[in-house]
This record gives sequence, C-alpha cells and structure tokens, in this order.
Amino acid sequence: MRKMLAAVSRVLSGASQKPRHGLAMLPSLVSISRLKQSSHLGLPKCWDYSHSLKTRQASRVLVASRNFANDATFEIKKCDLHRLEEGPPVTTVLTREDGLKYYRMMQTVRRMELKADQLYKQKIIRGFCHLCDGQEACCVGLEAGINPTDHLITAYRAHGFTFTRGLSVREILAELTGRKGGCAKGKGGSMHMYAKNFYGGNGIVGAQVPLGAGIALACKYNGKDEVCLTLYGDGAANQGQIFEAYNMAALWKLPCIFICENNRYGMGTSVERAAASTDYYKRGDFIPGLRVDGMDILCVREATRFAAAYCRSGKGPILMELQTYRYHGHSMSDPGVSYRTREEIQEVRSKSDPIMLLKDRMVNSNLASVEELKEIDVEVRKEIEDAAQFATADPEPPLEELGYHIYSSDPPFEVRGANQWIKFKSVS
Repeated sequence: MRKMLAAVSRVLSGASQKPRHGLAMLPSLVSISRLKQSSHLGLPKCWDYSHSLKTRQASRVLVASRNFANDATFEIKKCDLHRLEEGPPVTTVLTREDGLKYYRMMQTVRRMELKADQLYKQKIIRGFCHLCDGQEACCVGLEAGINPTDHLITAYRAHGFTFTRGLSVREILAELTGRKGGCAKGKGGSMHMYAKNFYGGNGIVGAQVPLGAGIALACKYNGKDEVCLTLYGDGAANQGQIFEAYNMAALWKLPCIFICENNRYGMGTSVERAAASTDYYKRGDFIPGLRVDGMDILCVREATRFAAAYCRSGKGPILMELQTYRYHGHSMSDPGVSYRTREEIQEVRSKSDPIMLLKDRMVNSNLASVEELKEIDVEVRKEIEDAAQFATADPEPPLEELGYHIYSSDPPFEVRGANQWIKFKSVS
C-alpha cells in the first residue's frame, strides 16, 4: 500500500509540472486514470479531490501545449431545393473558436434539458414542459447564421432558443420552477420565455407564425436590414393560419424565414399519418424552399446564412425544413415509446447525434482534443448544477405581483382579480 501511495504521489507531483513536450504527460494521465479505477485501494476523499483537481490542471497543460489547427473545411449535405436555382454551399469552413463555442452551447442545451427532466420528475417543475434534447443543432445553428439584431419567434419547445438568444441557464431554470429570478419573473413557465428580439415561446399550435410575419412586416416598415425567423413544428404545418401567413408574406415580400422543425412526430402521430405531403419545404408553393439536415449544425448554419441573405436582398420570404429528431417524448406526460421503438431512438443517437457529429469532426480535424472537450463537459455540468440550485432556492413571486408587467412602460393601474372585489396593482 505504501509503495502504491508513493507512486501516486510521484505521478501527481509530475502532473502539476509543465512538461517539455505535451505528449510527455500522457503516461502520467493514464496512470492516474488506472489508479482511480482501482477502488480497492481505499484512498481517502481528500486524495480523490486533490487527484481530480491536479488531473484537470494536467489536462489543461496538455491541451495548451498542443498545436491545433485554426480552421478546417468540411463537406456538408446538399439541401433539397424548391423554386431555387442554387442553394447553400456544400462545403464550409469551421474555425476552432466557433467549433468550441458551438460545442459548449449544444452541450449546455442538452444538459439543461436533462436537468429540467430531473426537476420535473421530482415535481419541482410543474405544468407543461416540452424538451428539445436531440434538436440542439437547430437552435445553435440558426443563431450562428443570423445577427443578434435579427428576430426569432417559436412554439412551445423553446428552452434551447431562449438560451441561444442570450438568456442564462439560471434564468431559464428559475422560470421553469416559477421563481422570481426567472426570465419572466416566474409567471411564464416553460412555454412563455422572452428575451431581446426573442418573442417566445407560444402555447397555441401554429399561432406564432402570423405573429412572425407581423414582426417581419415591422422590419420592412421601419426600413431595417433585419429578418425574422418564424418557427413551427411538423404538427403545426397543417394549420390554416400558416398558409394565410405565407400568402401575406409573399404578397408584401416580407423578410421572413418560415422554418418547419420536422422531428417526424406531431405529438404521437408520425408525419406520414398526418400529412398527404411530407415535403414541408415545398408547402409554400409560390415561396422558395429548402430541406436541410437539421442534425448537422454546419448544414443548419450555412442554410440559415443563405436564407437570411435571400430575405435581406428584398426577394421576400423563404421556407426552410429542418429534418431533426427529439429524444424525449412530445411533453413530459409522453414517455415517447408508444408510437416509436426504443431501437429507433437509439439508432438516431448512435448515428446522427448533433453533438457527437461536431465532436468527431473537431477531433478528427485537429480543431480540439478529446481532453479539451471533456473539460468543457465538466464546466457545463457545474454551470447546470449551480443554476439548478438557484432555481430551487430562489423565492416564488408574491401574490401581490400577479398583475405586474402587463405593459412595459405605463403608469401603475388596478387589475381585477377572479372576482370584482379582488384588485391587483399593475406596475410596469
């Protein structure tokens, strides 16, 4: 035992010093890993913490000593086109900086949704809750293809977009738990979150699409070089109001990108059973469209850039269909396996997971190392845990604030409660 502890001490002291060559540390890291796996050693917890800290420090030194590529060029899937002579490029350049940013954002959305699932099952989150794990390439890729001054409106599967539009995990989880620190002061919940140039989070199926056309009208009316991304799901794609919005947007040449997130199932109904035509990118008829691999963040980014440039040029609206997949059920009340098999879900996870695809590209092209990405995973997990602690400890809004924030900049006024004798004060 003493000999083993002495060996461990030598390994740790060596790991804390910067090696002459980055790869010189690999045997030490392997030794530490093997020793940690030897549970029969009975090492104390303080050793485990020290070992973990020094291992992470050693990993950072190893990463810092490597010469990574600044960028790499990748082939991406060609988009199917409707009423377009040419579409987005089939190759794209990914910089190391962007790759690390996209990876962190997608991991944050994934971990945030898994934490929301856990808090819901603990009955800390109540009410409606629709998770988007599996669809991370959509929210992160769309944001990567537009400007912060552009606009976005979506349906009720909105947590990922709320994060990519600039809100913190802490504000999102606190909103889910109905606390004062939430992005809507705890009064919106899962389906009603808002940020600058982000208009929710809408609970009525398809109702956000005419609103998105209205936002695009405001962009054109005010003479701003901005576009509005208007999202809906394959389940909402058969709504009549969507076709009315198409017509008005085309008639007035509005800078609106209509985006159908096709995750194959509208609640528990497959697209084949719900739609006579599943070519959602052609549904605009007189509006050009493109079908995009929604599991590939680079494909989504390039298609979004293409669509945004089309709208900014004054040609009017364009339609995008993102072919994606959700791992969870439609909502938390849906186990998600009564209308599809576990094998189907596992096959998508193993072959098309958006985080795995980006990770493999970056590692194989020397844009990042496995150790560096694991370090990001650790940091993301800590961020999520800290946010969850806040979301469960933060106080709920008091009853007297029930009527607050109805208007953004109006003087205080009274709001009638459930009956005429109950009055609530509304403060902007």
